Amino acid sequence: MQVWKDYQEQHKDKFLNELLELLRIPSVSARSEHKEDMIKCATKVKERLLEAGATTVEIYPTPGHPVVYGEKLIDPSKPTVLVYGHYDVQPPDPLELWHSGPFEPVIKDGKIFARGACDDKGQFYMHVKAFETMVQTDSLPVNIKFLIEGEEEIGSRNLSDFVQSHKDLLKADVILISDTAMLSLENPSIDVGVRGLTYIQVEITGPNRDLHSGVYGGAVANPITILAKMIASLHDENNHITIPGFYDDVVTVPDAERAALAKAPYDEAEYKTDLGVSELWGEKGYTTNERTGIRPTLELNGIWGGYTGEGAKTVLPSKAFAKISCRLVPNQKSEKMTEVLVEHLRKIAPPYVQFKATPDHGGDPYMTPVDSVEYKAASKAIEATFGKTPIPVRGGGSIPITALFESALNCKTIFLGFGLDSDNLHSPNEKFNVANFYKGIETIPYFHKFYAEMKK
Repeated sequence: MQVWKDYQEQHKDKFLNELLELLRIPSVSARSEHKEDMIKCATKVKERLLEAGATTVEIYPTPGHPVVYGEKLIDPSKPTVLVYGHYDVQPPDPLELWHSGPFEPVIKDGKIFARGACDDKGQFYMHVKAFETMVQTDSLPVNIKFLIEGEEEIGSRNLSDFVQSHKDLLKADVILISDTAMLSLENPSIDVGVRGLTYIQVEITGPNRDLHSGVYGGAVANPITILAKMIASLHDENNHITIPGFYDDVVTVPDAERAALAKAPYDEAEYKTDLGVSELWGEKGYTTNERTGIRPTLELNGIWGGYTGEGAKTVLPSKAFAKISCRLVPNQKSEKMTEVLVEHLRKIAPPYVQFKATPDHGGDPYMTPVDSVEYKAASKAIEATFGKTPIPVRGGGSIPITALFESALNCKTIFLGFGLDSDNLHSPNEKFNVANFYKGIETIPYFHKFYAEMKK
């Protein structure tokens, strides 16, 4: 609609500057020293929602970081869309690899560089500005609710209880999330699913204290060596996960879906160049896009032990640690897979060390039916602004709360992401294309328009 385009063009500088202001707040949920920053960010989100046109906005405390809820209800006969996002961000480490300050946003070559630029401040803020566009042009076609949380990056630890105890408040016909990626502006896509997650920390203890590696080396098991051997055994020569029962619940993807996935543009040489690797690695028998979307994985997210400071210290350490995560696909349940992983590691730990595993967080995988009204409205919205039918793909990441939304609120989730896989999520120099930010603001109102028409 021209009235939307005119409003957005007139206010695009304001939209961008407001996002930059939000990005300057170091809302790192994982670190206690940022507790006040979390409150500051939640307060700023509340202010922006009110300015955009929400009639009610509240900050709800939780045992962790607060939840921001806002709404504008125009007509009980119209459908209600619940927009979910998160204002918390990943820790910025390692700081020395950033080209600019992680919380000092810089625009270079048409890209916003800052922690949270894409994940998820830039993406959820598209919805706030799209909402403002519709309100200010008197063209809001649906009831809208916002649920912006502060703990997604630490597993949405308290959101489950919040959702369960606020079902009436959050009641909606569809959940709309922009926390995923598309292939490109030239080849738009929609995620039809995200993988689930299991995350644990492992601790291996050998002797009761650090030992002199000359005096005791060769006589006492080194926990780092033992842990390394355990980890190495988790994949076979075909990079297939060796844990008994790991694949038992995996649903075989139909050939038709694999064929559709193969149509997505993919340049292996460009992919390798972007990542700085000479060869790719993964489960034999599957393409790169299949490995990162339709297959489960097991990855080491961190490993440490012994002396890691400057210079040499000949120590046989008492302990070794690792952080391990598994990405799960439809029909795999996070709770069950955590048990499968922990019990296998416990079984293969030799008797001359002590084994301890601490589950951290997780969530079940989620799929959106492509024949649903919700998906069709999203597809039509992309077509309206891109001039192309989006390619349905599966995202490799996880949004743990989505399965809970469906069970607790009895409605489907649509992933309308405008980021790119190359946006350095969770890495130094995270970025978000300014063009993608504006394209999201342009597209989102069309979803509401088409959804309202189709839902009648």
